[in-house]
Amino acid sequence: MTPATPPAAIDPVALTADLVRCNSVTPAEGGALILLEKLLSGAGFACTRVDRGGVCNLYARWGRQGANRSFGFNGHTDVVPVGDVAAWTQDPFGAKIVDGWMYGRGTTDMKSGVAAFAAAAVDFVRDTPPDGAVILAITGDEEDVALDGTVALLDWMQANHEAMSVCLVGEPTCPDQMGEMMKVGRRGSLTAHFTAKGVQGHSAYPHRANNPLNAMVRLMDHLATEALDQGTAHFDPSTLAITTIDTGNPASNVIPAQCRATVNIRFNDSHSGASLADWLRNEAAAVQAESGVTIEVSVKISGESFITPPGELSALIARSVQAETGVAPVASTSGGTSDARFVKDHCPVVEFGLVGKTMHQVDERVEVAQIHKLKAIYTRILQDYFA
Repeated sequence: MTPATPPAAIDPVALTADLVRCNSVTPAEGGALILLEKLLSGAGFACTRVDRGGVCNLYARWGRQGANRSFGFNGHTDVVPVGDVAAWTQDPFGAKIVDGWMYGRGTTDMKSGVAAFAAAAVDFVRDTPPDGAVILAITGDEEDVALDGTVALLDWMQANHEAMSVCLVGEPTCPDQMGEMMKVGRRGSLTAHFTAKGVQGHSAYPHRANNPLNAMVRLMDHLATEALDQGTAHFDPSTLAITTIDTGNPASNVIPAQCRATVNIRFNDSHSGASLADWLRNEAAAVQAESGVTIEVSVKISGESFITPPGELSALIARSVQAETGVAPVASTSGGTSDARFVKDHCPVVEFGLVGKTMHQVDERVEVAQIHKLKAIYTRILQDYFA
């Protein structure tokens, strides 16, 4: 009897290309999760679609439910819009390879990361069935409001007694060189909207009006020039950026009745979203009392700052990255937000992925060699975790 031919290893580059060809501009599924579900279920993963609020999500587990230890990967297949298609030199959904680089929306952020950990997971469980579970939690709602993506997956997991012991988020984390950085935490993010309401009048008679712009400019200047903190052991100083001031006033001889402004704060563990919201409201109230202009404040907290303390997970990832790249990754908390801000309430989480220089840009692209390297890193992580 001729022995059965073992299945071929999953090519992460081909899988990346297949995913990029799925037009999954957030929150559209575009066929990406259908493709992954077919691949994973064929390799013995128990797959469940966890769709909520019009968003598609996929939960896949190899191994028994409630295993003593389980390694989880988290990522997303939704992508940001392509922008001006005419500005691209390649089809944004063509996945064309030119001079060793694959072009397309999502090649960097983060279909290559999803392809690398899916390929690593499938090959690993086929070659070395582990004593434990391997879990993939993949969302179609990371680039949008993120209310029904990874949050929905984690809610479903809790309701169905599913759990990850640890989790690696495959976002691009390296600024310039493959392997140089992993994320062990993230700053919090807060956006505040201000509406200043005064009294409209003729600009030649300002004493008969109450100019909301004067109050708004005073408030914005104070917020932008005050140092929030000096940084902490694991974080750089918090930052506040004024992102818009709007009046919509086309007349040069009219003092407007109201104006609006928006600020965004990226904050470290010196603060909470609530403490910063209180500070913003107090500052607005002080200017209101001085000026007589009513200032309304609306605050949206996108996520709190967090840190995964140095330990077994970060050490495991650092060893694996260095073994495959020769580079020891720096443990960083820089950058924007990611779905790790949700996962951290479920289990220890660290992020590691590709060089992210072109993410969200025109002609987003990834070096093909990096995709293979990333699969090798993820494979080593799984091998060492279950060793």
